[in-house]
Amino acid sequence: MKPPFIFDVHLDLSINAIEWNRDLRLPLAEVRQVERHLNDKPGRGVGTVSLPEMRRAGIGLCVATLLARVEHDAYSPVFGWRSSPQAWAMTQGQLAWYRAMEEEGEMVQICDREGLEKHLALWEAADAATALTLPVGYVLSLEGADSLRSPAHLERAWEQGLRAIGPAHYGPGVYAQGTSTTGVFPPRGLELLRECGRLGMILDLTHLSDECYWQALEVFAGPVWASHHNARSLVPHQRQLSDDMFRALVEREGVVGLALDAWMMVPGWERGTTTPQSAGLRLEKLVEHLDHYCQLAGNARHVGLGTDLDGCFGNEQTPQDLDSIFDLQKLPALLAARGYSAGDIAGVMHGNFLRRLRSAWAS
Repeated sequence: MKPPFIFDVHLDLSINAIEWNRDLRLPLAEVRQVERHLNDKPGRGVGTVSLPEMRRAGIGLCVATLLARVEHDAYSPVFGWRSSPQAWAMTQGQLAWYRAMEEEGEMVQICDREGLEKHLALWEAADAATALTLPVGYVLSLEGADSLRSPAHLERAWEQGLRAIGPAHYGPGVYAQGTSTTGVFPPRGLELLRECGRLGMILDLTHLSDECYWQALEVFAGPVWASHHNARSLVPHQRQLSDDMFRALVEREGVVGLALDAWMMVPGWERGTTTPQSAGLRLEKLVEHLDHYCQLAGNARHVGLGTDLDGCFGNEQTPQDLDSIFDLQKLPALLAARGYSAGDIAGVMHGNFLRRLRSAWAS
């Protein structure tokens, strides 16, 4: 039986392929088996994402990232790079991987409304067996803008197919203040927002400091979304969206993607200590975040999925009833049990972000 279609608006596929050295063309069981002897990174041998697993789950479309940050503290462990030119080079390598996947028929880049509708029609017409052979569509997004050597480089990235951008990641950034920081956009960040508006880029508000979040909504008039956040009211942390932030997003016809990273789902998670079992973490917790947002909005039109399931962790840091990304297919039943209609459920699984994307690309 063909699974319901899913649009996941946040996956770090190229980082997994390039920096984690994962061949995502393989079935997930084989990816895990290759890594069984490795311990260089958390989540080795228990990853949750591969391209065949995405197809099996009905994820025919995703927002896939480029990410290479600049580290500003020379004494901290290097998670990124020492300069924007180095970070730019890394994102170009990540882009080359997406191009290779396109050449092999594994993926197809979606850059405009015509391409989107053509791809959706292809998946809609396919039977269950055929869907397992179709290319996964991807909308290219930049998570953290540090790699842009100048705001003018954004136009070059647009020509390469970039259609969404989140100016910040963790910590202070070149163009914006990110998670666990404070402060507003520097002048070059405001210039970047102007370029985003000129090009028609979707602005991803994820990871912005609170001050940058509100400033972005004030000065940027184009389409916005928040690709992967949960509710700050349920898990207090600046990384999450406050109720007022979510209400402001709703006023802009935005949509928030719910994330499956455990520490964003339950309060008090300690990395390396807490486990899904000790926290009693199940997918129902994600539904609680979703329901909180829907109650604030008065409807289910502003919530979707931005799972981040390949975001440098595996199922050691996901709900205990999620072994792989395939288990997103458990969500419709959980939502139905909460009283959500079939239309609401379809909106959460794909429709709400498709509406936002179609609107952004209307012209």
